Amino acid sequence: MKKSAIWLLGLVMAFAFSGLLYLQITYIRIILKNSTDQFNDAVKRGLYQVAKDLEMDETKKYLTEGILETDRDFMSYADQQVTIPGHVQQRHRVQIAANNGVSMASVQIDAIASTIAADPDASFKPKSLAKSSKNLQDELNNRYVYQEGLLRDVILDILYKANLTPIDERVDFRKLNIYLKSELLNNGLSVPYYFSIVDKNGKIIYKSSEYQEQSNIDPFSQILFPNDPPSRMYSLKVYFPTKDSYLRESIKFVAPSIGFTLVLLVTFIITMLIIFRQKRLSEMKNDFVNNMTHELKTPVSTISLASQMLADIAVSKSPQMLEHISGVIIDETKRLGFLVEKVLQISLFEKQKSSFNRKEVDANDMIANVAHTFTIKVEKYGGTLDVELEAMNSTIMVDEMHFTNVLFNLMENAVKYRREDTPLELLAKTVNEGGKIQINIQDNGIGIKKDDLKKIFDRFYRVHTGNRHDVKGFGLGLAYVKKIVEDHNGTIKVESELNVGTRFIITLPYIK
Repeated sequence: MKKSAIWLLGLVMAFAFSGLLYLQITYIRIILKNSTDQFNDAVKRGLYQVAKDLEMDETKKYLTEGILETDRDFMSYADQQVTIPGHVQQRHRVQIAANNGVSMASVQIDAIASTIAADPDASFKPKSLAKSSKNLQDELNNRYVYQEGLLRDVILDILYKANLTPIDERVDFRKLNIYLKSELLNNGLSVPYYFSIVDKNGKIIYKSSEYQEQSNIDPFSQILFPNDPPSRMYSLKVYFPTKDSYLRESIKFVAPSIGFTLVLLVTFIITMLIIFRQKRLSEMKNDFVNNMTHELKTPVSTISLASQMLADIAVSKSPQMLEHISGVIIDETKRLGFLVEKVLQISLFEKQKSSFNRKEVDANDMIANVAHTFTIKVEKYGGTLDVELEAMNSTIMVDEMHFTNVLFNLMENAVKYRREDTPLELLAKTVNEGGKIQINIQDNGIGIKKDDLKKIFDRFYRVHTGNRHDVKGFGLGLAYVKKIVEDHNGTIKVESELNVGTRFIITLPYIK
C-alpha cells in the first residue's frame, strides 16, 4: 500500500473518530445543561413557595390576634348593653380570603341590634313597625362600616408590627425547614441541603445545624417578606453540596461510551503508527539489500588494489612496502568480517541488553592500528590521515571488535561525505580531559545542517546529500556508534558546519 493511501485512510478514520467524540461530548453537554436548568427551576419554585407560606403564616397570626382583640372589646361592650329593652344580640362571622380564594382566617363577631319584642300580646301600630325596621337597617349598616374600618386597622397594624418584629420572632425556623424539605420533594428533588438566613449586609442571622462554610458552592437565594422596607430585608440562602454529583447521575450512562471511543481512538493511532513503522522498516530492508553489495565492494576493492600493487616488481623488491601491503590485506579481510558483523547490528538493536567481550585496551594503540589500515583508502582519494595521540592515560575497558568498528564507521563517513573539490583532511586524536579520555575524529567534509544534527543518531535516519548518488548506507552506522559508546558508559557528541567539516567527540572513562 502506498504511503499516501495510508495517510488518507488515517485521516478519514481520525475524522470519523473526532466527529463521533464531538457528538458524544455535545450530547452530554446538552443533557447536563437541561438537568442543571431543571434543577435550578425546581429549587426556585420551591423557595418561592416557602417564602409565600411564611407570609401566609404571619398574616394568619396577626389577623387572628387583631380580630380577636377587637372582638373581645366589642363583647365587653355588648355585655353591658344586652339588657337594653328593644335590642337583641346578633352574631356575624367574618371570612378573610386571599386572592386565589384560599381562606386565611374566620372570626365570629357578636353585635347588638334593635328589634321588636316577640311577645304575641304586645300591641303595636303599623307606623311603629316601619320605624323600627328602618332603625334596625340603619344600625346594621353602621355596624358593617364600623367592622370594615376595624379590619383595615388590623391590617395596618399587621404591617406596622411585622416591620418592627425581629426575624427570629417572625419565622419559626423549625417550620421553615419542614416547608423547605416538603417543597423540594414536591418538585422532585431529594438531595442534601443546608440553609441560612442573612440580612441585607450579608450577616448570618440563622443557620441550620448542617451548615458549613464552603466558598466553592453557589447558594440559591430567596427574599423573605419582599414587601418589607429595604433596611429590614432578609434573604434565605440554600446550599446543595452534592449538586454536581446529583447532576452527573444524569449522564453516567453516556460517560462509558466516551471511554470506549477514546480506547478505540488510541488503538487506531497505535495501529497507524505500527503500520508506518513496518512500512519504514520494509523500505529500510530493501535499501539494506540494495546497499549491501556496495558495502561489500569496499574491502574487496581495497584487497584487489593491494593485490595489484603486489604484482608490481618494484613493490616486491621493497620489504617495507611488501609488509605494508600484506598488513592492508589482512586488515581488509578483518574488515569483511566487520561488514558481516554489521549485518547483525539489526538484531543488536532489538535486544535490550547486549553482551560484550570487554577487556583492557590501549586507546592510543587501537586508534593507531585503525589509522594504519585506513590510510591507504584516504590516500586513494588524495587525502591525508593524521594521528595525534596526546592522552597520557589511555587504557580503557571495551569490546575491541565493536569499538574498532565504531572508529571505522566514523572514518568511513569522513570519506563518504568529503568535498570533491577539496583534498580530504582526516584527524584522529586522543586527549585526557576532565578525568576521562576523549577520542576526536575530525574531517573537512561537506558538514551537516543544524536541523540534521539532532537526528543523525536515530536509527535508519540518513542525511540528505542532494544530487550525490554515490553515497550508500543503511542508516544504521551512527545509531550503532551511539549505542556501542553508551553501552560502554561513554558519551558521543557532534560538532559540524556546512562546507567546513565535522568533528565527533567520544568521551570514555579510562582505567587509572
